Amino acid sequence: MIATPYVESFLELAAKVTDAGLMRRRPGFYLTRILFWSLGMVITLVAVTLAGDGWYQLLFAVFLGIAMSQLGFLSHEAAHQEIFEGRRWNEWTSRVLAGLFIGLSYGWWVDKHSRHHANPNKERSDPDVASGVLALTPESADRRTGPGAKLARYQGWYFLPLLPFDGFSLHIATMRSLLGRSRVRFRWVEILLVGIRLLGIPLLLFLVLPFWLAVAFILVQTLVFGLLLGGAFAASHIGMPTVPHDVKLDFLRRQVYMSRNIRGNRLVHFFMGGLEYQIEHHLFPRTPRPNLPALQKMVREHCSALGIRYTETTLGAAYGVIISYLNQVGLKNRDPYTCPLVVQFRG
Repeated sequence: MIATPYVESFLELAAKVTDAGLMRRRPGFYLTRILFWSLGMVITLVAVTLAGDGWYQLLFAVFLGIAMSQLGFLSHEAAHQEIFEGRRWNEWTSRVLAGLFIGLSYGWWVDKHSRHHANPNKERSDPDVASGVLALTPESADRRTGPGAKLARYQGWYFLPLLPFDGFSLHIATMRSLLGRSRVRFRWVEILLVGIRLLGIPLLLFLVLPFWLAVAFILVQTLVFGLLLGGAFAASHIGMPTVPHDVKLDFLRRQVYMSRNIRGNRLVHFFMGGLEYQIEHHLFPRTPRPNLPALQKMVREHCSALGIRYTETTLGAAYGVIISYLNQVGLKNRDPYTCPLVVQFRG
């Protein structure tokens, strides 16, 4: 049952945010970063061709992984219409960044991510908590039997070693989407962009580097990309309350209760790519990254006035909770993490 006071209060908050100019686009901020990281990738590949065949080439692989993750954050923000006033400019910026520089399908990702934003941490509705290698919700853990159930008991401990492989998982999901039967707008454009990225860079590496060095380069670059991009997204929601598929909750509390902010120094902010303000991003997904600190102050005060729990912690503490939560889910012992919302709506 939706609580009208919370709906009305969010509309009031939204009006204040708009009046404060926090929804105003910041194209200069984004264009300089897009130019820096895209040129950085090109210059790095040129350097790889000129630097010889020593194992020091793996340093370039690390930088390439970092650049891909930063372009991933920028593509995410373009998909949320944060850069330009026009929708088409944002969509094509996101599509080109995702396909040509990262090797991901914009069409596949935006559909998945939109469903996540609509129902974060909601069983059967949020694709990010769907059962896979890890059981992320009590419902998915209950369905596991045999070796899968036994392995799930320790999933919190192998979560971190698996996290870097998220880069490979994203590429595989992209290829399944583009080459499968799912509906993807501009499918052949995306196939061309993704194909240039996923085939072009490996081909270049195998032409200029010894075979095993090229293999190691691809492995390191993809693992760094997966760790940084997947790690930033994982810190935002895993270990926060999950709710059954039939729970109905107003927008304000749904987004705040299921999201976690990360505080830290400049290095943490750099590697989080704006996702450290996850609560604000879920409430106002079109707010440009530079405006999020000011928005956070308004949202935090609003939640405090309404008695809504606002979660913010360090990156290390967040991962401590994630590991403990995953192990508890795997053990099917959910008491320490029983969500108050589940108790309320399940009775």
